[in-house]
Amino acid sequence: MIINSKDALIGIVGPCGAGKSTLENGLKSRGYNARAIAQDHSYVPSMWRQLTNPDVLIFLQASHSVGARRRNMSWTEAEWEEQQRRLRHAREYANLFLDTDALGILDVLLQVLGFLEGKG
Repeated sequence: MIINSKDALIGIVGPCGAGKSTLENGLKSRGYNARAIAQDHSYVPSMWRQLTNPDVLIFLQASHSVGARRRNMSWTEAEWEEQQRRLRHAREYANLFLDTDALGILDVLLQVLGFLEGKG
């Protein structure tokens, strides 16, 4: 996918600790219009669309153990599963799905930039 305009709105969804805010900051620092969407806390399946209606939707995934470690949270597997359920709709509509468990911050940013610029 090639984003011809940095005015295009890029939505970022995923469970806690997947790197949504970090990616948002990285994209914004490069001039992109990006917004992390807290869909994982909403009971409305299409809340991501209602809140932002992005031109591009990026889904960042993190496992329960990695997300808990990154955020220093003591959440349960059941809470993580509930987030996964709430994110199902966004995941189905995502233009890019990226599992961040084994990736560093720069790796995630570079993969997303490659996707946005049509190189990935």
